[in-house]
Amino acid sequence: MTGVRVRVLFFGLLRDVVGKSEDTRDDLPPSATLASVFAQYAAEFPKLKDLEKSLVFAHNQSFAPRDTPIADGDEIAFLPPVSGGTGTTQGSPYLASIEDPEGHFFALTEHPIDSKPIVQRLVRGEDGAYVEFQGVVRNNSKGRATRYLDYECYQPLALKVLAEIGRDIASKYEVGRVALVHRLGRMEIGEASVAVIVASPHRRAAFDAALEGINRLKKTVPIWKKEYFVDGEVWVEGEWDESLPRG
Repeated sequence: MTGVRVRVLFFGLLRDVVGKSEDTRDDLPPSATLASVFAQYAAEFPKLKDLEKSLVFAHNQSFAPRDTPIADGDEIAFLPPVSGGTGTTQGSPYLASIEDPEGHFFALTEHPIDSKPIVQRLVRGEDGAYVEFQGVVRNNSKGRATRYLDYECYQPLALKVLAEIGRDIASKYEVGRVALVHRLGRMEIGEASVAVIVASPHRRAAFDAALEGINRLKKTVPIWKKEYFVDGEVWVEGEWDESLPRG
């Protein structure tokens, strides 16, 4: 009798531990949960057990508790602490993007972030200000010289979470439209990895919304950063927001 079949994804440090980014299990019992699937991998790769407390699990592209039951054809992802949709349209610089009817914009790209057309999307006649925050690659980490960074993500969930953050911020502050854009792949020193842009009738609300946007993005969007040095490389350690399911 054939068991439950699932697709399993690994990111960041976990990918290095198991030696691959994707696997398939087709021998799982009907009673299997996210936790029991992880336990199988931890038995094969003991280092996973050491990392378990810091991980967040995802089920069918949404964060999920560890006791979540699984079914045939499900997608599972094991997500290390973060550091830091739609298909690609031909000719677009974005891997994936969402443009809400309200005018908010969320995207992932492998190209340099060009904020000018994003600002043009957001700003309208009633706006008196827009605030733009860009995070850029610096040349050192705790005094150790950095050569470049490489970002990867769980793309469908990352885009979904970017949109959730942006929409929530727009509902909390007296702002007009919000854009969150993150770049993936290799980035050189001085290049922008992320942009948060907020258009608003008044500057204070725009500043407050932009600050909350980058703070939440860094702890809830499944994006991982690997830092390359002259003498080695390392996945940057981060932490998940406490609101995400962990039990």
